[in-house]
Amino acid sequence: MEIPELSIQAMVIGLCVALGTGLLVGAERERRKAEGAHRGAAGIRTFTVSALLGAVSLLVGGNLLLAVAALVVGAGALVAYQRSQSPDPGLTTEIALLLTCLLGAMAVTQPLLAAALGTTLAILLAGRQRMHQFVKNALSEQELHDIILFLAAALIVLPLAPDRFMGPFDALNPHAMAQLIVLTMAIGAAGYVAIRTLGVRYGLPLAGFAAGFVSSIATIHAMGERARRIPGAATASAAGAALSSVATILQLAMVITLIEPRLMREMLLPLGLGGLLAGLYGGVLMLRAVRGEPPASDTGRAFNLKTSATFAVLVAMVLMVSAAMNAWLGALGGLLGAAFTGLVDAHATAAASASLVAGGKIPLEVAIWPVAVGLSTNTVVKAAVAFHAGGARFAWRVVPGLALMLMAVWLGLWLNLLKLRL
Repeated sequence: MEIPELSIQAMVIGLCVALGTGLLVGAERERRKAEGAHRGAAGIRTFTVSALLGAVSLLVGGNLLLAVAALVVGAGALVAYQRSQSPDPGLTTEIALLLTCLLGAMAVTQPLLAAALGTTLAILLAGRQRMHQFVKNALSEQELHDIILFLAAALIVLPLAPDRFMGPFDALNPHAMAQLIVLTMAIGAAGYVAIRTLGVRYGLPLAGFAAGFVSSIATIHAMGERARRIPGAATASAAGAALSSVATILQLAMVITLIEPRLMREMLLPLGLGGLLAGLYGGVLMLRAVRGEPPASDTGRAFNLKTSATFAVLVAMVLMVSAAMNAWLGALGGLLGAAFTGLVDAHATAAASASLVAGGKIPLEVAIWPVAVGLSTNTVVKAAVAFHAGGARFAWRVVPGLALMLMAVWLGLWLNLLKLRL
């Protein structure tokens, strides 16, 4: 396969990008070269020549000559590695040399991408010491495991997931499900970092807020148990529980926007009012918690893959049940399914309703009611969990915020209807 015909200007740009990439990576490697017997084989000149070799090979002889050039560079790197007398030999420089040759070739046809990758390579090479210290000293083994797990989900599973509706009633979209898993993992990790950075005094309310993106019900249960077990943490735990409802509203908005933006426009006022009141109430509790005694330190894990995967499975089940009930019973079936699902997770109801609108299964004006009904039943369950897990003292701190949030949501729906009638 030959490269397409290029103008002189395009060839000059490609060669300049190849030259710049070689100089950038080579300058970084030059600073790493040792002296004497341990001196590295490749420096700024070698990397620059390698990048230009890749570009010229592709321009002169196409992919075949580029393959030969890459083999030559790879063989030279291998010989240099075998002759190395460094007490701590590694393959980083040799692999970087081969990659620089290929980036030089890429610069001919895709100069922007080649420049971005070359810069990324130089940054990775320059950050060797910091990255090693961070991985060895700052991260625990469990945290490193979580990072690898998240990167695998975001960079491998998500791009490979099919982006089309399939399954019973054409209700499932694997790519949307994968996005939800990655989203909940990322938000949980962000909350974990906040606790590690800000400390427990501020971190417990923030932990509740972050955990609410995964499951607000589970968060309220955990915070209630902590409040029952540690009396000094009652206010901070209640703040975390209250702020988890703000996370519920925000994730509802994100899920709906991700799947069907038109539905979000209809839900903007109700969810906005509900999130505002829940946030104000949680903020008041957080201020009281900050002024009181700090709770015991317990950061937990960055995220729970099992919880995220369970949420995705729940969404899939809800999609199929809602689609089936809508097909058999019409709008009444959708409302019944939303009420049942909201007992467990309001996010799943929102995802199901938005997906049904996106797939053309139900009209836009019908989809707002399952979202509101699911959020309402979910809020009732939260109140019950607060009493069960934390007792009356904890619940009376949490339930008023839940009631204010729910009333604000239905007020927003009523204002929307009033605006339509006017």
